[in-house]
Amino acid sequence: QVQLVESGGDLVQAGGSLRLSCAISGRTFSSKAMGWFRQPPGKEREFVAVLSWNGETTYYADSVKGRFTISRDNAKNTVYLQMNSLKPEDTAVYYCAAAPGRGAPNRAYEYHYWGQGTQVTVSS
Repeated sequence: QVQLVESGGDLVQAGGSLRLSCAISGRTFSSKAMGWFRQPPGKEREFVAVLSWNGETTYYADSVKGRFTISRDNAKNTVYLQMNSLKPEDTAVYYCAAAPGRGAPNRAYEYHYWGQGTQVTVSS
């Protein structure tokens, strides 16, 4: 069984920074791709970023490219999302997710495990 727990969400002013963390339980963390998704108020869940199992491949949504950075620490079973230059449109519930295999998927249906989400609110 794999469990994911996000933390780090907060209320921040536009232009500020936050770092989200996702702690993963389970022995197979290092063999999974890890992704971040978000769901803005009244909208559908959308892809944010993904990091492959070995850390060699990353993809970002165009809306966050250059501002967000995904990273992982396999020794700590943790994945991070560093968010800089935050904008009000980044306001959403952020979810981390784990996908089996060696790809770097950007579609929610390819992820088998999900966290409960953490709220990020960016004020203007």
